[in-house]
Amino acid sequence: MKNILSKSIFLLSFLLILGACEEKEFIELNTDANTTLSLSVDTVVLTEDTAADDAVTLSWTEPDFGFDAAATYTILIDFVGGDFSAAQIIPMGSALEKTFTEGELNGKLLSLGIEPDEATSVDIVVQTVLSGFQTMQSEPVTLNATGYSSLLDLSTNWGIVGSATPGSWGNPDIPDLPFYTTDTPGILVAYATLRDGEIKFRSDNAWTLNYGDTGVDGTLDEGGDNIVVTAGTYKIMVNLNDLTWSKEDYTWGLVGSATANGWDGPDFMIHYNPYQNNWKAAVTLLDGEIKFRFNNDWGLNYGDSGADGTLEAGGDNIVVTAGNYIVTFDLENLEYTLEAVDLWGLVGDATPNSWDGPDTKFTPDFGINEGTWYINGIILLDGEIKVRQNDAWGINYGDTGNDGTLEQGGDNIPVVAGIYNVKINFAETPPTINIYAW
Repeated sequence: MKNILSKSIFLLSFLLILGACEEKEFIELNTDANTTLSLSVDTVVLTEDTAADDAVTLSWTEPDFGFDAAATYTILIDFVGGDFSAAQIIPMGSALEKTFTEGELNGKLLSLGIEPDEATSVDIVVQTVLSGFQTMQSEPVTLNATGYSSLLDLSTNWGIVGSATPGSWGNPDIPDLPFYTTDTPGILVAYATLRDGEIKFRSDNAWTLNYGDTGVDGTLDEGGDNIVVTAGTYKIMVNLNDLTWSKEDYTWGLVGSATANGWDGPDFMIHYNPYQNNWKAAVTLLDGEIKFRFNNDWGLNYGDSGADGTLEAGGDNIVVTAGNYIVTFDLENLEYTLEAVDLWGLVGDATPNSWDGPDTKFTPDFGINEGTWYINGIILLDGEIKVRQNDAWGINYGDTGNDGTLEQGGDNIPVVAGIYNVKINFAETPPTINIYAW
């Protein structure tokens, strides 16, 4: 009798739980549960001189779901008539309003692919997410926007070639490491990570005009001897006016409790961005603090006293929350930004952190090649790799067939030990991967 009673109670409890689950599953939303989006203006003309000014404010209503719900919102921006599958995405959490500065909006529009200085109509929607199974989208609102080009052209036809570079002495698939113009005509600069080996300087990725240094005296000699270098990251200056050159250790990096290596380093290196004459990196940070410092040393470091986005030499630590970011370090104007983004990384037993991560992060192309991401100089072991987003398996790509085409959830990609440059391109359909051995 006791066993029958226990089984009856268990069955009744199970049916009550099942009934409760079914009742929750079939809750119906109010017919007016969706949100309504509005813009403060419907036309904007953006300029670089007023990049810090407010451009437009988006505001949206809080839906009436008919029950208590913790909704989150995401702004999507696409060309008029687009399906938002390739939209610019701005997560907003629980906020009901977003004000874009001109510079911020311009960056999103350029990433979308608009032509600078041409009026372009874009559609904007707000996506409301209740759960992984309930997503709603507002009716699109159109904004007519004219953007501006924020890209500089500091390129030159000069580069660094040699066994110490990724392209060695002339790999046709890998151009020479580039030199950029400076404020002084005829004086060029390169920021180059080299390995043990030799280098020369040449124009147009060709040997017609090349310089070495016969005598190792800092003087350039046409067709001169190869220049021996040791592994490191350098600032290399070439003066075409008096045919001299120089090289110095030169890195900027992130250090702090929010970085993987803490306050002791080595620092997370940030890279020169010639399109905006600043320094950038794609990085995953922890809850904690960061600073910017030079050559992994405290002799020159920058913080932010006042938390106002302005850098001060030796300033206060910068407090950050855990997440994936594009970090911009503007040494000329002593400013910085941290933009929350989705990041791609390389994972696998051939990578430094194996299959558990954290992944080695790709750096996005900060110029004109939207959708292209790079890792340069990664040391891989014999093993396999895959590409995944935000250190998680929810979105991952492999290469079924090993043909350079990426497939979501595809096969692991085999590699042999070596130093590589890896490029992925999500602007192509299907996306592609190129792996170049140094």
